[in-house]
Amino acid sequence: MKAFVVEKYGKDGVRAADVPEPAVGDRDVLVRVSAASINPLDKMVRNGEFKQLLKYKRPFVLGHDVAGVVTRVGSAVRGFEVGDEVYARPRDLRVGGFAEFIAIDADDVAPKPASLTLQEAAAVPLVALTAWQILVERAHVKPGQKVLVHAGAGGLGSTVIQLAKHLGATVATTANPRNEELVRSLGADLVVDYSKEDFSKVLSGYDLVLDSVGGANLEKSLTVLKPGGLAVSVVGPPDAGFAKQLGAPAVLGLVMNTLSRKIRKRAKALGVRYEFFFMQANGSQLRKLGALYDSGKLRPVIDSTFPFDQTLEAMAYVEQGRTKAGKVVVSMAPDND
Repeated sequence: MKAFVVEKYGKDGVRAADVPEPAVGDRDVLVRVSAASINPLDKMVRNGEFKQLLKYKRPFVLGHDVAGVVTRVGSAVRGFEVGDEVYARPRDLRVGGFAEFIAIDADDVAPKPASLTLQEAAAVPLVALTAWQILVERAHVKPGQKVLVHAGAGGLGSTVIQLAKHLGATVATTANPRNEELVRSLGADLVVDYSKEDFSKVLSGYDLVLDSVGGANLEKSLTVLKPGGLAVSVVGPPDAGFAKQLGAPAVLGLVMNTLSRKIRKRAKALGVRYEFFFMQANGSQLRKLGALYDSGKLRPVIDSTFPFDQTLEAMAYVEQGRTKAGKVVVSMAPDND
């Protein structure tokens, strides 16, 4: 089958290749890929940023989001049949959406939301699971709480705004002025034009900040939290909890804590908390999220669609910051609708 594989770590490490179709285990479903989408995590894995923790055996197929049609079902799988339309964020060490077929653990798979096309569904799993796991599982967002979402027009930000609003939060976001109408339509109550305003000068008393920018932006985010508030970053620096989540040796946990010592110390001095977040595959959560898409509570935001043979161009498009809003999708459909 045709696939895009990481042959070596680094910017030029991905190439198109013909590889064997994946083996299908007892607990797997084999999916013919209809569409995939590009995530910042693809670049990070390609560059080897997590190679001490995620020990992929190269060459391996890249791609963390997928939607498609089940073509084979493992002997121990219940609830899926050949012909089912599904979507998934395959678990770490088993990713591979940039290919014609992928074998996925059935626990990571869910029926595609009926209201979405396969191309739309491919834009959903990673960002929707991230939003759910941060807002619902980690921060326990309640009605009336205040949530700040950075980069609200992005794939993750646009999803977090909608889910936070659904949970009853007051939502602020940073955005380019050209995207103000979009983020307000998604539910943002307050929009800060990051090109003209310093969000830390105009916002205060927030329960949660979700940071996808890092650096100075993360440090300033701590200052808008109320006492006991939580800043969660998806770009780092990582902490010991990340190493523990991936089952890494204790020594790597110490290394991670060293990397995040400065920001954790700053948070403690301000009476707030900092945590790094790395999402996990979860098919049952995707079922709950699918219901929210079908009820109209959530909707995907898609910037553009590339044909499958232009997967490398799609990755470059995202990496160069050319995305105006939402996700970039790679489609197997010849007309790219």
